[in-house]
Amino acid sequence: MPVEFISLTPPNASDELNPDRGSGVDPDYIIRHSRVLDDYGFNYTLVPYGSGGPDPFTIGASIIAVTKHIKVIIALRPNTVYPTVAAKALATLDHLSKGRVVVHFIAGATDAEQLKEGDTLSKDERYDRMDEYIRILRRAWASAEPFDWDGKYYQFKQFAAAIRPAGGKIPVSIGGSSDAAYRVGGSLCDIFGLWGEPLADTKEQIDRIFAEAAKAGRTDRPRIWVTFRPILAETDELAWAKAHKILEAIEAKSAKYASNVYLGGLVASEPQNVGSQRLLDIAKRGDVQDRALWYPTVTATGARGASTALVGSPQTISDSILDYVKLGADLISIRGYDNLGDATDYGRFVLPRVREALQEKA
Repeated sequence: MPVEFISLTPPNASDELNPDRGSGVDPDYIIRHSRVLDDYGFNYTLVPYGSGGPDPFTIGASIIAVTKHIKVIIALRPNTVYPTVAAKALATLDHLSKGRVVVHFIAGATDAEQLKEGDTLSKDERYDRMDEYIRILRRAWASAEPFDWDGKYYQFKQFAAAIRPAGGKIPVSIGGSSDAAYRVGGSLCDIFGLWGEPLADTKEQIDRIFAEAAKAGRTDRPRIWVTFRPILAETDELAWAKAHKILEAIEAKSAKYASNVYLGGLVASEPQNVGSQRLLDIAKRGDVQDRALWYPTVTATGARGASTALVGSPQTISDSILDYVKLGADLISIRGYDNLGDATDYGRFVLPRVREALQEKA
């Protein structure tokens, strides 16, 4: 598989550093941001999900309508949409986009967030439900005949989808760092998402995922998606100065973006999800890991979501990404702290370097 790049499309111009820059859904911003990603060669954009945020399916359809190449990754929590409904919605979007849809399943980082939409299951139960959900989707997409389902979480009779994916299937992705995540993702998924950790720790997680794939009898393996928040400048020295300014701004404005329902904000207590716990534990080892992986942004945000930074010049950032490619990651997600400006800079200075280096090694 070729190395491909992922970004994220927010519904407006707000970000951690500028939580008051926008609110709600800004159609003009979505169009501009999506076209920048499309024009600069990003392959995918994630449409995120939050209990109080905009609907990812609707945002995804808007992105598809104004772009030509980029694929949309629809974030989906199984408790929010019945699987037969999701099967039809995703397949419809896939036809409208001519095959540009991926679905990314979220088990939910905290019980409190899940309860906001009535989900009372435990974390392990949510992964069990996700397993069943994915199997239903694939059955619905593959079956030309009506079928029954009598599972632990879902039951129905004689369902048949009149619309199936444009290319026969839609890639399924999940993420996480728990045993349950490894089991479900390794056994079932096309893509497995990880947050940026040091190379040795990332290799350990990849080995766990691949072991679960082998245990399930798969002859293939999930593609590995790793996420970073690069802080880029013309030189390494300038990049580190910029990084410290960003850190100061995050800390100073934490109260503002803690109240932003879409950005999520900080968490004061110990996070429930294993991924965030891992990041905080790694942060105790030191601020800088490997070539340029920076962890103070992790501690400043309580490891709320993808928060590890790569800091440096375009060459340093590119070399750091290539280190992860060597481990087996072929989907690289990069999103900065100025969503539109950073996406433009990555498209101009990072993506071409990585692709040129890979081409030279081919």
